Amino acid sequence: MKKFNRYYKKVLLVVVVFTSVISLVGCSNNGRKIKIATKPMTEQFILGEMLALFIEDNTDFKVEITKGVGGGTSNIHPAIVKGDFDLYPEYTGTGWSFVLKEEGIPDDKTLYKGLTEKYENQYNLKWVGLYGFNNTYGLVIRKDISEKYNIKTYSDLAKYSSELIFGAEYDFYEREDGYDALCSTYGLKFKKAIDMDIGLKYQAINSKEIDVMNIFTTDGQLATSDIVVLEDDKNFYQTYYCGTVVRKDVLKEHPELEEVLMKMENILTDKEMAVLNNKVEADGLDEREVAKEFLSSKGLLK
Repeated sequence: MKKFNRYYKKVLLVVVVFTSVISLVGCSNNGRKIKIATKPMTEQFILGEMLALFIEDNTDFKVEITKGVGGGTSNIHPAIVKGDFDLYPEYTGTGWSFVLKEEGIPDDKTLYKGLTEKYENQYNLKWVGLYGFNNTYGLVIRKDISEKYNIKTYSDLAKYSSELIFGAEYDFYEREDGYDALCSTYGLKFKKAIDMDIGLKYQAINSKEIDVMNIFTTDGQLATSDIVVLEDDKNFYQTYYCGTVVRKDVLKEHPELEEVLMKMENILTDKEMAVLNNKVEADGLDEREVAKEFLSSKGLLK
């Protein structure tokens, strides 16, 4: 009997140890947080929530989001290099010109190749996919005028600009790539150019006080205004495609994370991003609910 009891205790000990090991393996990421940072803008808040939903839906990681980091890239970039954050949404144009301080703007394919290589070599950071939309500067025109003159591009606009009123915020007239450079490139000569508050531009064009104005291509109010976004046919503006920047050591430690983040590849168009921004800014909806609804509508959440 004593011999049997000793044998039973040994078997029991082996079972307990084996069960504990299995438990530890199954919960290998328990307690591990993925830290996301976002810039202080609606679009980034929504993207941060999308990333969090993707990660939590496909892994056992917990996600911590630091929303609206003051200074945007100027403070997030050094913080992620230091290890304070694991990943964040960034724009190709910002990475190229602001972070890398590269002069000259090559075509999109060349820029992205150079951007990703330099980020990995210089900062040990990796760009994991692009979401699909391009939040760059642009011009819009009232829809009725676009249809009347068949204006679809900046070059088309130049033919009729002398009959139209242009509106923009003060900064646009002072920027190096602002009003003067734009007009010089396309031969634009507006009947009148008005300096206005940035928050009143959409109201002004909707009430027909102005005919043309500058915008960001994912502005929320684009979704509800009767206007047409014109094609920058000479590629005057730099592109700002958005994607996820991640610390390489995080991906090395957790390679499954890269596959999850790649699910964000090409899921958003400019128009879709504008609609989502408008739901938060105009309709007052919660960023996480907006993100969740969009992902669910695309069948991207379990």
